[in-house]
Amino acid sequence: MNYKEFVGQVQHRLEYAQFGQAVRATRAVLTTLGERLHEGEATDLASPLPMEIDRYLTEAEHGQRFDYQDFLERVADREGVDRSDANYHAQQVIAIVAEIVPPGNIEKARNQLPEEFETLFEHVDLDAG
Repeated sequence: MNYKEFVGQVQHRLEYAQFGQAVRATRAVLTTLGERLHEGEATDLASPLPMEIDRYLTEAEHGQRFDYQDFLERVADREGVDRSDANYHAQQVIAIVAEIVPPGNIEKARNQLPEEFETLFEHVDLDAG
């Protein structure tokens, strides 16, 4: 999947009229996730993604500790949406990432996060890959 296809998937799932809105959502979610993950997991998760998208994960300031509510707050602030939209957008972006990335990479990232982050993976089907 290339950059335009990835962002197109985000745009479709979030029902955004404009490509730029989907880019902003993608950047908000993946940058924030990159901040929460250790560098190794962020890099593993990013490696199969299009180059223009993997950098959101790899260039983040890794290893920060914050809870899921703070995660949503950061995504909401970056994207300019409310927290319930941020939650839905994060779930959808992660579901798209999970369709591209090997299941083991998703599991490693998932296992590094506290249990309260399970909501983030609600739409991920690890059996599909």
